[in-house]
Amino acid sequence: MTIEEIRTGLLKKEFSAVELAEQYLARIREKDQELHAFLNVTEKLALAQAREIDEKIARLPARQATGEELPPLAGVPCSVKDAILVEGVLCTAGSRMLENYIAPYDATVVQKIKKAGALIVGKTNMDEFGMGSSTENSAFGPTKNPYDPTRVAGGSSGGSAASVATGECAVSLGEDTGGSIRLPASFCGVVGLKPTYGAVSRYGIIAIASSLDQVGPMAKTVEDCETLFHVIRGKDPMDSTSVESKISNDEFLISKLRIGVPKEYFGEGLDPQVEKVIRGAIEKLEHAGAKIIEVSLPHCSYALADYYIINMSEISANLARYDGIRYGASVSGGNLLATYMRSRGEKLGAEVKRRIMLGTYALSAGYYEQYYVKAQKVRALLRKDFDQVFEKVDVIAGPVSPFLPFKIGEKVGNPLAMYLVDMYTVTLNLAGLPGLSVPAGSVQGLPVGLQLIAPAFQEQTLFETGKAFEKIRTF
Repeated sequence: MTIEEIRTGLLKKEFSAVELAEQYLARIREKDQELHAFLNVTEKLALAQAREIDEKIARLPARQATGEELPPLAGVPCSVKDAILVEGVLCTAGSRMLENYIAPYDATVVQKIKKAGALIVGKTNMDEFGMGSSTENSAFGPTKNPYDPTRVAGGSSGGSAASVATGECAVSLGEDTGGSIRLPASFCGVVGLKPTYGAVSRYGIIAIASSLDQVGPMAKTVEDCETLFHVIRGKDPMDSTSVESKISNDEFLISKLRIGVPKEYFGEGLDPQVEKVIRGAIEKLEHAGAKIIEVSLPHCSYALADYYIINMSEISANLARYDGIRYGASVSGGNLLATYMRSRGEKLGAEVKRRIMLGTYALSAGYYEQYYVKAQKVRALLRKDFDQVFEKVDVIAGPVSPFLPFKIGEKVGNPLAMYLVDMYTVTLNLAGLPGLSVPAGSVQGLPVGLQLIAPAFQEQTLFETGKAFEKIRTF
């Protein structure tokens, strides 16, 4: 059910919040043994929250005079990516390093969804510390694609996307560092928003790359994604990078919409079947009245290399704390250095070690200027490309991924091939822009997502465009 259907059903007493929670928890028990979307199911928490919602509903008639209403997510089952802290609940970030870590407080976004009445049904699987594009790097095993269990669900928020796609929850909180919301949303046929950097607080998120990470919503529909975003957005005194942004109330007319299509997004490396679906989606928007304009992002060919230098450098700094002494699981080695080496050697996975080593190299004396400083200059050029394009268009449209969901194990042995999955998504994290993945169609039963990009803090334009597309698309 959608958020609105849940709200209507609760107010009409067609079902109680407890009955709804039990139904979704039963769905998790039924589906998740094969799917493995969840690392931890929080049944007691969800049922306790549901009882509170039922009590609020029972009190509503007596309090109507005071204007009391149900909160916006009342009774809505929500999963949370396992890099986001939920007080009193295990939070592993998909890593053995944090396999016994119990969150001591709620992340700001979790505080907000709790206040809005959401039922937190569990913590979802992810690539270890968010490093991956397939959820195969989870220390606890991969999440499978709901459309084909032999294929990946995307990453790193694969568990969140799969849990929404199979109806194990209504909405989910994911986190996007280089495509980690949009990519699994595309692979699992759901809607996912990577907000503008700073639009949502990062307080209480296990950080990997602090200038790139951003929490965002995942849902079955654009409207539900929009509702969840407006609950979690806003400035937070606990996160100095967060800002308050205004919501545009301008009338949206698709006939006045100018959509830019970057020629660089349809070149070498794009699967022809994916290209056909995306071009078909753009044609539908054109037939609905939007003006399609070919544009250029000349520096986007450098984006992937640029992203991984910045990403790995920030990972090297952020993950230095997990040494088995200050933070993380400890494996005794007899002396301090041996304990450091054994703890990190045994508790961190191969991809995490690879990125820490490459990032440390990029930041080292003699190479800092050549790699990290130069990467930040290229990042500025990428931002400038987008600024120039948005002088001509309102929205940019293109693919989320160059590939269809691939087989589990297909790319694990080739990190460079895995990194190419992110070629269309990392540019937004580097530029700090919002991006929305909307299901556009399918190829041989596998979903394909359309990526919509807007200027900073213009999420409302993305929602309106996405809702307009939902009305005209045909599967």
